[in-house]
Amino acid sequence: MRFITIRLKRAAAIVGAAAFLTVAGLAAHATGAAEVYMAAKRSLPIYSVEREDKKIAISFDCAWGAEHTDAILENLASAGVRATFFMVEFWTEKYPEYVKKIDGFGHEIGTHSATHSYMSRQSEAEIRAELTSSTDAIEAITGKEVEVFRAPYGDYDDLLVDTAKAMGLYTIQWDVDSLDWKDLSASDIASRIVDNVKSGSIILCHNNGLHTAEALPIVLDTLRARGYEFVPVGELIYRENYTIDPTGRQFPDGAA
Repeated sequence: MRFITIRLKRAAAIVGAAAFLTVAGLAAHATGAAEVYMAAKRSLPIYSVEREDKKIAISFDCAWGAEHTDAILENLASAGVRATFFMVEFWTEKYPEYVKKIDGFGHEIGTHSATHSYMSRQSEAEIRAELTSSTDAIEAITGKEVEVFRAPYGDYDDLLVDTAKAMGLYTIQWDVDSLDWKDLSASDIASRIVDNVKSGSIILCHNNGLHTAEALPIVLDTLRARGYEFVPVGELIYRENYTIDPTGRQFPDGAA
């Protein structure tokens, strides 16, 4: 009887251990699923847009200097391309003549913050102050409402994206980085762009990149020859009834 009792105890222990491992496995699976779900539910900027019409957007961040801005504007005008310029408030205030000129060429203007700070470190009140003062500075010059925003350094968190949205601003990132701020050659900048563009891409450039203006004719001519159409970011994105997947790609509802 003692032998049988020991066998029964061992069997019970084995069954108990198996049950524990099963529950633990299910819990781990559930936790993983929850993590994926929560990641998918993060508040994300728009990195690119799901489109089949080969529309793309080229954008320029304006924060430091304006020496190459005229050449960029001339190349865009020659190609008949409208772009989006994201301006920091102190740049806007230092170069109001360029704000007017950029607007006069038909380009879209968005805010790039007031102080070019890491905004994920800011409180909601600080974020609102940055976005309010920077959009006010632009609108005072152009008379046009600012609708798009790019966070400095591409740095963001849920609070930033949600606050911008509550203020009527679409937060815009990019999926094609020219790295022109590293003073790459014109051919290297062009290659980085044309080799990575797809329908719905948003291209990141800077108004004061050393060789950005030089690279533009190559980029614009090559991509247009491939059937791409350049539009401002505000015309590329969906304004309502959309979702953003975990990679930051924006889809019209039902298409993701």
